[in-house]
Amino acid sequence: MDNFIISIGYFIVFVLVFKSFLFLYQVLRTRKQQKALLKADMPYIDKMDGQQFEIYLQVLFRHLGYHPEVTKQSGDFGADLVMERDGKIVVQAKRYGYKNRVSLSAVQEVYGAKAYYQANQAWVVTNSYFTKQAKELAAACGVKLVDRKGLQELIRAINPTFEAKEIYENVTPETRKCPTCGKQLVERQGKTGRFFGCSSFPACRHTEKINK
Repeated sequence: MDNFIISIGYFIVFVLVFKSFLFLYQVLRTRKQQKALLKADMPYIDKMDGQQFEIYLQVLFRHLGYHPEVTKQSGDFGADLVMERDGKIVVQAKRYGYKNRVSLSAVQEVYGAKAYYQANQAWVVTNSYFTKQAKELAAACGVKLVDRKGLQELIRAINPTFEAKEIYENVTPETRKCPTCGKQLVERQGKTGRFFGCSSFPACRHTEKINK
């Protein structure tokens, strides 16, 4: 009986030690991933607007050996970039706050763009992650998903000579017009964070949440 109790005690100690090592490993791995993200210029990518992100991807994919072109800002039929390399590829770019996951609508749109542009492949590239439904639909439709980790790996794989900082600082963000009065929307600081407000305030009080 005493031997049994001692064995149980050893087992409990082993479990506690194992869990401690597992926790330490997860902490160290998280720190390593965060450092890798910093090296991959992710903080600057997270600050970009949609247009800057599209141009960034155009430069990135060019370094990877593709021949990408950014589509026009309106009427793009679901594709932000069209690339050539061993066939045509349509890409939808989603610059989100990394806590906001990309939904299945992005997969639906780029799948439609694949048919419209008569492409061989369809991709969705984001600095964030995808919802479970988006992943399931992409698997069924043959759409390639490149999430935050995948984007980081693409950047680090080529050791690019350009930096996200350069594009963020030198490419003019997309002009946003107020849907109420047609004036330009500008970024402002409020009590709960930054938001887009009409430049004609207080005549027009339209506001929009910044997607971060």
